[in-house]
Amino acid sequence: MSSFSSGVTAEIVKNRLKFLRLELGWSQLELAASLGVSRQTVHAIESSKYDPSLPLAFKIAALFESTIEEIFEP
Repeated sequence: MSSFSSGVTAEIVKNRLKFLRLELGWSQLELAASLGVSRQTVHAIESSKYDPSLPLAFKIAALFESTIEEIFEP
């Protein structure tokens, strides 16, 4: 039994991905292609239904010339 399983609740991570994408006039499909993921993945991240992996979060930050902390917040 994992020591992490009892009493731990998942925290929703908020993000500015949709705002940043729209600011550049990109569609979800264009952003997905730039990141090497599906459009559905971009939608899930934007709607806070999915938290990206750490490598993907770094890729997103690099694409927007930003830091992970400027895009994602707990």
